[in-house]
Amino acid sequence: TATTEIYTKPSSAASDVYKRQDVNFGFQSSKMRNQQLLKIAKDFGGPVYIYDSEKIKTQYRKLEIAFRSVKNLSINYAAKALSNVNILKYLNNLGAGLDTVSFQEVELGLKAGFDPKDIIFTPNGVSIDEIEKVVSYGAQINIDNLAMLEQFGNKHPSVPVCIRINPHVMAGGNNNISVGHIDSKFGISIHQIPHLLRIVENTKMNINGIHMHTGSDILDIEVFLHASEILFNTARKFKRLSFIDFGSGFKVPYKKGDIETNIDELGEKLSVRFNEFCRDYGRELTLVFEPGKYLVSEAGYFVSKVNSVKQTTSTVFAQIESGFNHLMRPMFYGSYHEIENLSNLSGEERFYSVVGYICETDTFGSNRKIREIKEGDYLVFKNAGAYCFSMSSNYNSRFKPKEVFWIGGEGHLIRREEKFDDLIRNQVDLSNEVLKS
Repeated sequence: TATTEIYTKPSSAASDVYKRQDVNFGFQSSKMRNQQLLKIAKDFGGPVYIYDSEKIKTQYRKLEIAFRSVKNLSINYAAKALSNVNILKYLNNLGAGLDTVSFQEVELGLKAGFDPKDIIFTPNGVSIDEIEKVVSYGAQINIDNLAMLEQFGNKHPSVPVCIRINPHVMAGGNNNISVGHIDSKFGISIHQIPHLLRIVENTKMNINGIHMHTGSDILDIEVFLHASEILFNTARKFKRLSFIDFGSGFKVPYKKGDIETNIDELGEKLSVRFNEFCRDYGRELTLVFEPGKYLVSEAGYFVSKVNSVKQTTSTVFAQIESGFNHLMRPMFYGSYHEIENLSNLSGEERFYSVVGYICETDTFGSNRKIREIKEGDYLVFKNAGAYCFSMSSNYNSRFKPKEVFWIGGEGHLIRREEKFDDLIRNQVDLSNEVLKS
């Protein structure tokens, strides 16, 4: 899919749009992809997040194919991974539903065109006022707290409710993203099922779904299948279910040769088991997943310019015009993002620690082997589609970066870089008379 003229810059009347002949990053050579990323960064200016629509579509289709033997399949995109309304619109057009954790995400989904019945609301620790607000939108409610379940059931017994259980299965890449173990704040413990059933009986609630989410970056599908059996056993206790939600947490590769969840094998094994359950249950249920990272992580690239190269007694630092205000995951989770020098694709490799401009330690990668870096070069961070921009902040009063979406042969700026007015937009400026009092 090589092409020599990658972009065509339009007239000033369409300054936010650039055209290119091919957008399929996922099927291009690494060199071609890197050349395109560099061109995008220079055309739009950095720091910038870039999202490849074709990779998102490919990941979505992989899930559909893996579970093709299931009659009713719903793939609900986890909005928290990347919530730009244009990404949500794109996934809606692919046929996805939406997994949300706040009423604001529900409102984003509605703005993106999702039917309320295709939105599931799975909050944690919110007030009944927020839950009732989402009920008024017509979205599916998912409750993971016995006290809240009883309170809601007494007030709204006819409203369909999904129940999130905690299967007590330790799964996920690290403790921060493992949410199905016994000490997790998420879900209703499987040991509390008798209490849960009493609440449902006493309130005459309408329970139409059972849900779990064990964690993110799950590699061993046997762990996932084990948790699924716990979910099936719980589902048998409810007679009017319409769906079972298995969460997500599929692992994606973070570097060359990295291991990932075998979606085809999981699809084959879980589909057989799900279809067996539906036959025993006596009705066709919908199998639901809520992938976020799996759909958008590999589609995302973060590109930033190098401000300076600093040699100390033991380390060479590549200091970029960004920090954990733009990309927090390496500092928060210890996550790995492969880093390449887009400005030097064939030079000699050296060892660098890539750091940011925040006035705290914000190391993106230590002692990384990267082609020689000079001031003004552009570095790209891969796997930057999930939980990257969505975790960005204005720390140090820095602006949030741009976002660009490449789709259908055109590149669109889907978020402009912030300006100073954005920093103070919601601040209330008190008079000096008040401040001196």
